[in-house]
Amino acid sequence: MLSAKSLFQEILDNDESFRLFCSIAASGEAQGGWENGRIAALVPPTERALAPRIARHGADEDKHGRIFRALLRKRGLEPVPVPEETDYTMLLERHGIGLAHERLKGDTPLTEEDIVVYLAHSRVTEQRASEQMQLLCRYFADHPDVGRAVRMISHDEDAHLAYCHEELLRLAAAGHGRTIQRALRACALAEIRIHRDVSLAVMARMGRILGWPRAKSALLAAGIRAVYAYERFAGWHRMVSLSMPDRRDALGGPAAPAPEYV
Repeated sequence: MLSAKSLFQEILDNDESFRLFCSIAASGEAQGGWENGRIAALVPPTERALAPRIARHGADEDKHGRIFRALLRKRGLEPVPVPEETDYTMLLERHGIGLAHERLKGDTPLTEEDIVVYLAHSRVTEQRASEQMQLLCRYFADHPDVGRAVRMISHDEDAHLAYCHEELLRLAAAGHGRTIQRALRACALAEIRIHRDVSLAVMARMGRILGWPRAKSALLAAGIRAVYAYERFAGWHRMVSLSMPDRRDALGGPAAPAPEYV
C-alpha cells in the first residue's frame, strides 16, 4: 500500500535517497539562517525591538541545517549538491518572493514595508514547514535515528509560525493591514506553485534512485498535482489567515541547543 509513511520509510532506509533528502533540507535551512541573520542586521530603527526575534529565527534555521548534516554523518554520508530544480528557497527568491538576496547583501537599512514582506513570506513558508514536520513527527517521532531531530525541528517550526502570526497582527493593528494581505496572497499563490514543482522534481529523483516502477511514479506525480489543484482552489487560504497564537512571544530568549550528535 502506498502511503506517506511507507514513502518516507523507503527514502529513509536507502542511503542515497536519504542523502539527497538531508542535503536538500540542510541547504534550505542554512539559506534561511543567512536570510534571517541579514534581516536582523538591517531592520529599520522603528523595528529594532524585533531584531532579536529575527536573529533567533535565523539561529534556529542554522541549527536545523546542522542537524540534517549531522544525520548524514551518523550514517557515514556526505552531502550532495542540491539540484537546482529542487532548491525551494532559491526558487522562491528567484520568483520575487520575500526580500531579494542582492538587497540583503548590502548595508542599506530595510523599511517597515520590507519587514511586512519578510514576515508575510515567513508566515506562508513556515505554514508549509510546520505541516511537513508534523507529518514526519506523526510517523517517526520515536524513530531511533531521526526521532529526536524531527521532534525538535517540528517544535521550532511551530514557534516560528506563532511568531509570524503575532508580529503580523501587531503590524496590522499599526496600519499595515492591506499591505499584509496583499503580500500574503501573492506569496501563498507563488509558494503553492513552487512547492508543486519542487515536489515533482524531488519525487522524480527519488524514483530514479529507488528504482520505482513507472506506475508508482505516475501515481505520486498525480497526487502532487491533485494537492496543488486543491491548494490553488481553496487550500491557500490557510496560509493567509491570521489569528493570535496560544504561544505568545514564541521566539523570545535564546535558541535551544541542538541534539548531542550535532
